[in-house]
Amino acid sequence: MLDKIPNMKIYTNEGNPFGFKLQLLAKFANKPVEVFKVALNDPICKDFLVLPTVELKNGLKLFSTDAVAKYLFPDEGALRDEWLEWSTVNLAPALAQHLASGHRANPDALPVLNLLVRKLDDRLAESPFLTGDKLTAADIAVWSLLAPDGTLKGAQNIEYLKAWYRKVTALPEVQAVLAETPLAGLTFTSLLNSNRYGGLSLVPVHVHSVSESEKLLAETAGSLSDTVTEDELNNARNSFVQVSVPQRIEPRTVLPKVGERNVLITSALPYVNNVPHLGNIIGCVLSADIFARYSRAAGYNTLFICGTDEYGTATENKALAENLTPKQICDKYFDLHNSIYRWFGIGFDFFGRTSSSQQTEIVQEAFNDVYKNGYIFTESVEQLMCVKCDRFLADRFVEGTCPHLGCGYEDARGDQCDKCGKLVNATELIRPRCKTCSSAPVVRSTEQLFLDLPKIEPQLRAWMESSEMGWTNNARVIARSWLREGLKARCITRDLKWGIPVPLAGFENKVFYVWFDAPYGYISMTKHYTSEYKQWWIPAKDVKVELFQFMAKDNVPFHSVVFPSSLLATNKGHTMVTNIMATEYLNYEDGKFSKSRGIGVFGNDAQETGIPADIWRFYLASARPEGQDSSFSWNDLAARNNSDLLNNLGNFVNRALVFCEKNFNSIVPTMTLTKDELVLLALINREVRGYINSLEKAKLRDGIRHMLSISRHGNGYMQAQQPWVLLKGTEEQKARAATIIGVCANIAALLADLMLPYMPTIARTLFAQLNTKQTQLNPDKPFINIFLPTGHKIGKPAPLFTKLEQSFIDELKKKFGGVQDQSNGNKATPANAPQSNTITAKPAASLPNGTQTVAQLEEAVRLQGEKVRQLKASTKDKAVWQPEVNVLLDLKKQLAAAQAAPPAAVASAPAVVDNAKAKELEERITQQGEKVRQLKAAGDASVWKPEVEVLLKLKGELATLTGAPQGKNKKKK
Repeated sequence: MLDKIPNMKIYTNEGNPFGFKLQLLAKFANKPVEVFKVALNDPICKDFLVLPTVELKNGLKLFSTDAVAKYLFPDEGALRDEWLEWSTVNLAPALAQHLASGHRANPDALPVLNLLVRKLDDRLAESPFLTGDKLTAADIAVWSLLAPDGTLKGAQNIEYLKAWYRKVTALPEVQAVLAETPLAGLTFTSLLNSNRYGGLSLVPVHVHSVSESEKLLAETAGSLSDTVTEDELNNARNSFVQVSVPQRIEPRTVLPKVGERNVLITSALPYVNNVPHLGNIIGCVLSADIFARYSRAAGYNTLFICGTDEYGTATENKALAENLTPKQICDKYFDLHNSIYRWFGIGFDFFGRTSSSQQTEIVQEAFNDVYKNGYIFTESVEQLMCVKCDRFLADRFVEGTCPHLGCGYEDARGDQCDKCGKLVNATELIRPRCKTCSSAPVVRSTEQLFLDLPKIEPQLRAWMESSEMGWTNNARVIARSWLREGLKARCITRDLKWGIPVPLAGFENKVFYVWFDAPYGYISMTKHYTSEYKQWWIPAKDVKVELFQFMAKDNVPFHSVVFPSSLLATNKGHTMVTNIMATEYLNYEDGKFSKSRGIGVFGNDAQETGIPADIWRFYLASARPEGQDSSFSWNDLAARNNSDLLNNLGNFVNRALVFCEKNFNSIVPTMTLTKDELVLLALINREVRGYINSLEKAKLRDGIRHMLSISRHGNGYMQAQQPWVLLKGTEEQKARAATIIGVCANIAALLADLMLPYMPTIARTLFAQLNTKQTQLNPDKPFINIFLPTGHKIGKPAPLFTKLEQSFIDELKKKFGGVQDQSNGNKATPANAPQSNTITAKPAASLPNGTQTVAQLEEAVRLQGEKVRQLKASTKDKAVWQPEVNVLLDLKKQLAAAQAAPPAAVASAPAVVDNAKAKELEERITQQGEKVRQLKAAGDASVWKPEVEVLLKLKGELATLTGAPQGKNKKKK
């Protein structure tokens, strides 16, 4: 296990050499870090002065990379500290100003830099490393500054420095970091946007006379090819050979094997009562599918399980809304989900349902184990009961008037008010009514079963400590926050009909709460897939199973705390999650997806756009919200398709294959490698290594970046070599052109393998054009081999991608952006929804100044209420009837004010609420309420009682202003 130095978060911008320095320091210190690529203007960086910034586990932030070095390596001595300071104060400013472009470049920096390099070389002539015989943080710091931008290209008379540079470069820790952060992406120009006060460009460099400075460094910085080492060239030469890789035959039933890597993948079970939007799709099923396809391509025993979550209150509500049974609703939406995922090319090994008989068996067995082991207890809970329906009402089966002051929404649910957005307890609703029969429920006590999480907590903490290193950062943070607050017992039963019956005497009429039963769906669906499911979920001691679970961050508590606690309580040695891969949220054009308002692209909508599924897969993976929320953008989709796919990847592949077809009769020609090819192959090997490292950690965006870098290298190589010119020259030049085309065709074959997890259909099309099959990836040897040997005949090349025209994108943006109904308060309304003017009501009569009598207001309320009821009966679409509900609520407030006012006042003053004043009072009430809660927590009544009086006075003012009756607070028992 890693020692207990706090984990670090590194916030750095793209290409920052100092961020690279921190990654190296952490790697040498063997400390786990999370790297976040940000910009100073990002909200998360609002308090940062400079990038990179390091945040320690305790929240402390460090802005100095030298301070981080001293923190990680506290005992390396004073000489080390001097070299660290020298590298930051002298070397870094000289490099930044020498390597700057345009007017920012300092012509005086190169002579200074030559002197600094001479000092380094002289020092390294005396000892192997800067402080003596051992590598220290000083060597890491200086190397990280010299490595970017090819600083030492063409340098002369500094052999000791060069030898030291090559020695540090070859260290495994350095190579590991380079695999994730290639030198190609590092540049001192990135520092321009990393400091709020100008940074190194403002640090003066001491100008020496010409006689003081030798010409050690070249006048201009080198290219990326100059960073390639001899070892990399030799490795490229030795690896670019034809390798016989046996085709992996997937067994009919995938089971774990002793001595092999066994990967079990689950995707959070999508709830069955809705249509998934793009954020839902990339948040779980698509991310899991890309990783599963990579895992299979890497030769691992891989099983990918998912299905629909079908029990619970939401399903019963949906069934009521659509006048169907819960089973009919589940059948309908299961087929819808299944068809959407098939269109997106999601390759589940099994896609099941939680309403299966296997689920009932698994959940009831698990409950009996947990109950037998003493982790279940009974407690009485107050709940609303409908006498007419003869049943207790779940929260969403209760509606009533919102109890929150200033709201008064009459259709608030028993868990939340849709108007004010605040949480509600069902028993607090004013005039509650049963959603089914509309009768008033009564409060009754009911016995429920609870999972004793506090009792399991010590086991959970011990397990989490050894497991969480494979989790995404947000998953660790969320799980730790639950533990930090201390776990509380969780109710696992509900008084519903639609669910798994509780197999316990006295509880036969109850069902399990959906969040107790749903995660067991992973096990039951595996059981449906194979009767040998226990080999995956309760494996033998000599079989290791890695469990990767993909989800959005809102599902993390149940997968990191609740479900693992339940499994631990069974004490049967279940497979526990090793890797929680949680995303943030994907928004739509910086807003939220809304089916009712016609905003955003949902799974079934994507099919209707005419854009191929693989393009959606690629774009969603490239926009995947891995470290922070991201947004779907139509313009970004078009740009990535047209730039990354069409102009970069597709252009390279098509040019290579068309050249082979037209000039070599579709036969891969003889390849005689020169140094140019070896440099190209070495650069590609860096990207392959980065791709493998990224996909192993399910960093899908980074995987795409490395893949596209390979095609960019290929395009640059072809453009520089110009085989079309060589083909018109001598025999030697023609042979040179043949080598270029042969190498490019093999790069295209490599790209087909790397594309497969992201764009399986297009990858198969490319395999057909290459007349070859998929080659298994080798994570232990991430190098390009000869996939298409000399003499291999390719198929017929054709473009893989088509351009998305801006006019087409604008049409889609308009179609899925909601339709503005100008007559309805500018609320977005779906184009296919009935408009509010299809049902008419007489306008309420009003007096000239807008003043209305009590009788007029009563009539207006009656007419508006009838209008709302007709609208609700005609459509379930809230966007249609909610504006009319708001009108009704305003009319009711005016009526209440008119009824409370003296008779003379009714005719002289309009019943109009000062909304600005009301909002101000609501904000003050919220602030004062929070103040009261904090003071009450301290316990001194003499302190908080005066503040309560202030709060009550504010509430009274608001009630007077809005005309709402001022209710008395109920005392809790």
